[in-house]
Amino acid sequence: MKKLIALAFALVASVGFAAEFPDISIADLKQAIADKKVTVIDVNGAASYKAGHVPGAIDFASNGDKLASVLPADKNALVVAYCGGPACSAYKAAANAANKLGYTNVKHLSAGISGWKAAKESLEK
Repeated sequence: MKKLIALAFALVASVGFAAEFPDISIADLKQAIADKKVTVIDVNGAASYKAGHVPGAIDFASNGDKLASVLPADKNALVVAYCGGPACSAYKAAANAANKLGYTNVKHLSAGISGWKAAKESLEK
């Protein structure tokens, strides 16, 4: 019985942790970019960023230590972090940093740059 309770607790805890930053779809992110209502953070590293990133994205590798100065003044503004793709969790560094700065609308593009490219979306270099 103790093992069953421990397993149930672990499942609930992992589900809660996974939902910490809600996902945003490529379509919704594209619309937010078009509407100029989002700050996007790329967490793939400087080389990947230079090779191509989501239009308007901030390079976390170059701006992580001064993130507060590159994010909007409005703490309710949409902030989206992404990394390589669905199996990558590097986005959490930027999402957690934004969250610690007081941003309340932080989301995750779980498709990542690989999903963005697979959807044949434009890249900025």
